[in-house]
Amino acid sequence: MNYLRICYLVILSFLISSSIIAEDTKVSNENTKFNIYSGMFDFSDNGKRSTLIGFQHQNTDLNRDTFLGNLSPITGFMFTADSAAYLYTGVQAQYSLGALNIIPSFAPGLYSQGDGKDLGHLLEFKSEVQISLNLFQNSQLGLSYNHLSNASLGDKNPGANSYMFNFLKTF
Repeated sequence: MNYLRICYLVILSFLISSSIIAEDTKVSNENTKFNIYSGMFDFSDNGKRSTLIGFQHQNTDLNRDTFLGNLSPITGFMFTADSAAYLYTGVQAQYSLGALNIIPSFAPGLYSQGDGKDLGHLLEFKSEVQISLNLFQNSQLGLSYNHLSNASLGDKNPGANSYMFNFLKTF
């Protein structure tokens, strides 16, 4: 539980310092998107489910148009109440249908078990889909589902299914 408090403080400090830096430099283009999320880690395993909190960054200046649509790099981390942690970087696409956004992503990352579920390997892959709704000009509220798996790199590959509530803000 101590990790969750540290995570809250890190996220709060980062958001406060980001807004101060943005005001000092007077950046006019909105190219940075933050996603703060919380939910249930491994909700399908009654013995190892745990609450989670996470943070994700996206720099829209690095978007590229491809045959799959507009792709953008993402970087983030999440912690569970059982002291498990996952640090990742990957790519996401965004498809907009009016105010509704469908955002699939894929991100390899490093997983630390802590007192949580043993996923079988340090390297895990996160596949996720998020549905969000534009609230205001620079804010979205969403729901996402992801699956962590080591793609059978380890001796075991139990995987973990999670759902999260997301708040996205563009700066």
